[in-house]
Amino acid sequence: MKVGFIGLGIMGRPMAKNLLNAGVELVVSDLNTEAVNELVSLGAEAGTYEQIGQKCDIILTILPNGKIVQDVLFGEDGVSKGLTAGKLVCDMSSVTPTESKTCYSKLKELGVGFVDAPVSGGEPGAIAGSLAIMCGGDEKDFDALQEIFGILGNSSLLIGPSGSGSVTKLANQIIVNLGIATVSEALVLATKAGADPMKVYKAIRGGLAGSAVLDAKAPMMCARNFVPGGKISINHKDIKNVVNTAHDLDVPLPLTAELFEIMQALKVSGHMNDDHAGIVQYFEQLAGVEVKSDITE
Repeated sequence: MKVGFIGLGIMGRPMAKNLLNAGVELVVSDLNTEAVNELVSLGAEAGTYEQIGQKCDIILTILPNGKIVQDVLFGEDGVSKGLTAGKLVCDMSSVTPTESKTCYSKLKELGVGFVDAPVSGGEPGAIAGSLAIMCGGDEKDFDALQEIFGILGNSSLLIGPSGSGSVTKLANQIIVNLGIATVSEALVLATKAGADPMKVYKAIRGGLAGSAVLDAKAPMMCARNFVPGGKISINHKDIKNVVNTAHDLDVPLPLTAELFEIMQALKVSGHMNDDHAGIVQYFEQLAGVEVKSDITE
């Protein structure tokens, strides 16, 4: 069985490497030729989108946004040009439920299965093969992906029909990004009051305030480490998708709407390529203080 993998960015490159290391026969594509060449040097084959559709039984995509996913799958030289009935496409990008349902419907007309399967865990989870994979689609297609999901993640769950995985990822992004904003606000307060923010983090991490978000992002803030594992730009796009989807459903999301404006301010001030731990910089600017510590974990 050949597997196609399209999208070798911060998340996709280590995911593709994990598949290769597990013995999966892989055909890869990305606009970044350096990334493609690295995977080829490790044993993958390079291919165009159409060639991947022709050669591969399962095609995985993890791309920056829904428009790019649509172009890659259904564009003039897209994957769909090479697909035949019985194949399976799995989009692991963070997109809207509507975009996922569009892919499902178009591919179903070709006799091709589709699962929306966005992931959570960031670059560390992609490298470790410990991603949480949230899925929408038909059960038979979800079952056909279990071997691949077992290589890429620690958990995978079929939430419901097409679009359900993307809905779950939107909910995940609300919790993650609002969590980072909350940690930011708290550490700015502590710093302004004269407390060492790393000591504050260590003091509270074992209590009710403890969380995976706190453990992942507070040390990065204290070390001024904003090298991206998950860029603000990607999360900005996700939160925009959240807000737009909520508007379509008539669901008020006042906290998330404010978070989107915080990200807009970070965009204006040139922080889109920072890790989303860099959200702290918005609150620092408001308070006129910088969260930092010489203490390490």
